[in-house]
Amino acid sequence: MNNMTKKLLLKDDGKTQQIKDITILNDSQKLKNILGPLSWKILTLLSTKEMYPLEIAKHLDIHEQKVYYHIRKLAKAGAITVTKEENKKGATAKYYKTASSAFGIEFPEGYRAIQNLCTLGVSDQLQGFFKEFIKDGTFNGKIVVGSPQPHGPFKTSARDGHYAAHLALFLGQFAKLPSEFAVKLDVDVKVEKEEKNNLILVGGPGTNLLTQEINEHLPIKFIMQSSQQGFLLGGLSSSKTGQVYTSDVSGLVAKIVNPWDSTKRIVILAGNKAVGTKACVIALTNLWQKTLEKYKGEDTFAVVIVGFDLDGDGKVDSIEVRE
Repeated sequence: MNNMTKKLLLKDDGKTQQIKDITILNDSQKLKNILGPLSWKILTLLSTKEMYPLEIAKHLDIHEQKVYYHIRKLAKAGAITVTKEENKKGATAKYYKTASSAFGIEFPEGYRAIQNLCTLGVSDQLQGFFKEFIKDGTFNGKIVVGSPQPHGPFKTSARDGHYAAHLALFLGQFAKLPSEFAVKLDVDVKVEKEEKNNLILVGGPGTNLLTQEINEHLPIKFIMQSSQQGFLLGGLSSSKTGQVYTSDVSGLVAKIVNPWDSTKRIVILAGNKAVGTKACVIALTNLWQKTLEKYKGEDTFAVVIVGFDLDGDGKVDSIEVRE
């Protein structure tokens, strides 16, 4: 098609994204040939299926010669094309179909940069929660998981590090892969002195040393008690309500200013036990609307999450936000 170029048209309904080709018309005469009322009807009809002129005339209840006139105009504009020919009652019938599933005109101005096509369907609230973690469309931070080896004052081996994979898939909606490896063990962060980064901590203070160290800065804190056997975890304690959450499936989703660098932020996904951490990961990924309902962009944000097994398969699949 002369004076026509193809581009991509994006349809975003907030749930799914679809693309298709759109043919841009650069010739006003071609546009005029398409925009006539009857030409438009024929073009719309041929966008659904291929048809020959007599078939079109019967469908629109108009004279066949009128159809031929508009078919010639549409063909000249490059809007329709012949798909096949068949012999019908001693004559050759040409079948036509639209040459493109969309047509349009375009002016040079109006383009704007986007981080990622997927971000078009991502809530401003969600992008705002992670805004410090995205720079020029790329993930800017570290996801920190507990070491699988016995470590720290609790001498525990982390069993919740794999939950970071689910979180990373979720973050991929609006952040591109960074050049540096984005996942680190808590012990490596400490040895390499990487605390002055934007951090996403996965795991409670029993398994993640970083969560343990920033506990005093959290608005809802983990109770850590010393004993003859070492430290003991006593659940989550809210200074706001005085409530203590001790169940294994309870946890914390929080965002605070990084105490090592005030220009950075830390997001915490931490449970009393591994199953509680899983509930927190589900809360901030699959069920983020419920979890971040009260988030207004503040520097310090925290909610208590309680996980539930609604389908009875022994695995957490739903959550409640307690405060």
